[in-house]
Amino acid sequence: MKEGRLVNKWKLVVGYLMVLSVLAACGTNADSEKKADAAKKVPSDILYMGLTNAPDSFNPLNTPGVSGRWTQRFFYDGLLEMPEPLTFEPALADSFETEDNQHYKIKLNQKAAWTDGTPITADDVVFTYNLIADPEVESVRGMAVSSLEGTNDVGKREAGLTELPNLVAVDDKTVTLKTKTPVDPNYLKEILGFEIFIVPKHILKDIPKKELANADFVTHPTVTSGSYKFVEYAKDDHLELAANEEYYKGAPEIKQLFIRIMNGTNLVTEFQSGGIQANAGGGIGVVPIQDIATLKERNELTVDTNPSYSEQFALLNNGIFKDTSIRQAIAHAINRQQIVDNLLKGEGEVLESAYTSASPYKNEDLKPTPYDPKKAKALIAESDFDMSQEIRLVVPIGNKVREQYANLIEQDLKAVGFNVVQTTYDFPTTLELAQKGEYEIMLMGYAFTVDPDVSTYFASNGASNYSSYNDPESDALLEAGKKATTFEERQKIYNEFQALWQEQMYVLPLYSDSQFAVKRNELTGGVKEFWAGSLSDLSEWTLSGAQ
Repeated sequence: MKEGRLVNKWKLVVGYLMVLSVLAACGTNADSEKKADAAKKVPSDILYMGLTNAPDSFNPLNTPGVSGRWTQRFFYDGLLEMPEPLTFEPALADSFETEDNQHYKIKLNQKAAWTDGTPITADDVVFTYNLIADPEVESVRGMAVSSLEGTNDVGKREAGLTELPNLVAVDDKTVTLKTKTPVDPNYLKEILGFEIFIVPKHILKDIPKKELANADFVTHPTVTSGSYKFVEYAKDDHLELAANEEYYKGAPEIKQLFIRIMNGTNLVTEFQSGGIQANAGGGIGVVPIQDIATLKERNELTVDTNPSYSEQFALLNNGIFKDTSIRQAIAHAINRQQIVDNLLKGEGEVLESAYTSASPYKNEDLKPTPYDPKKAKALIAESDFDMSQEIRLVVPIGNKVREQYANLIEQDLKAVGFNVVQTTYDFPTTLELAQKGEYEIMLMGYAFTVDPDVSTYFASNGASNYSSYNDPESDALLEAGKKATTFEERQKIYNEFQALWQEQMYVLPLYSDSQFAVKRNELTGGVKEFWAGSLSDLSEWTLSGAQ
């Protein structure tokens, strides 16, 4: 019924626009202009956003995909917001303080409550961190709690413990915690405060841990903490949300929100017809580069070009590509600059690691590995790699540029002798193949944090280490980076990490593209320059000038 409800609403809006357009054509010029203006208006309490990657999950404990994490941010809150890089604002927590970088005190918002009216308390915070650290619970957030006392390197509770020590609910609204060693407070505020969504203890505590992954709170989360409530998800079509009128920071101005899932071409068409008011951006709401100029010409739209922490990779299955020579051969065989110059029209940069030019931790001394097919062939000859074996190039659909550069990569690899077969899947299926390691080369995009810790993706024990990245020296550097307490210390460590990455090339970085945030002018709010913090003021967005 609900999918029908969306269709009916949509038909009403479109029909209304068509009627007004006909009437405008029959009147005076002045009347026509007034009616045309009216025709452009949309209901003020419904926002439609465009998304090119379907959410992979709504499990706040175990969602690896960027799209799934982003959509959860509409209905789950963390302790802190981060509207700008390393700038933190209160969310569920009013304060998050330390005097020695190791002991932290968190004070919660007195008004914060779950959507069923139950207060959000210190017990919920302690429960959430303990749940992530529980060895029986599947979670990709383990690295986020791995700094807490009582956890091992992957953030799971040490043997013999039933809960994390020195993680205490002092009273209903106060939590204290202790890290294993002193850490950079900004690291903890971002990784623990911003990146983890607090979950309701009173809903989850009686669910067997083995059943959490398929529980109702994952498929249809009704008790949440964010500015919007989950209404329904029509797979690969749309997510419907409704304003949380009891939201502790104030009820949202826009009362209903639809996140519509479509490919990039349809995203452009919907912008032109008024079918959506904003795109998701951040690599999950990608407007094809060739259509940007067209959208910029339309007076009713605003198009912003923003730097990005997102990056595209060619994941190399290190169980297949075992020696350095063959991995370096692939790096030299692929013309990455051609992708940036031709497909992105120069709106991007070729990279050598996980850090883009937006990151203060990028090693500026590293120059990109050059495109050199002759050297690639020489490196292939040095290796004992069986060039007759089939190489599956797995490509998720939805991002038009990625689909296009997949063809270029296939051509480049074939040109130096690889037996490449390209296969395409929707994103959730691609992710499932990544988790099982069922690929040789896979194209994948990641959106990174401002903090330089990338252990989740590239430490040997990382929950999202899909390429089996495994190097003790690299692991040691990542661990040292987490423990360092100043920017200068950490920058030196991550510079070494990046140099080692380029030398070993366990994963091939492709590029980081500029992000295009498009919105109709009636929307105040939407995706911002720092994409990850775009939803920090979500409850204040408005559709000004709308009906």
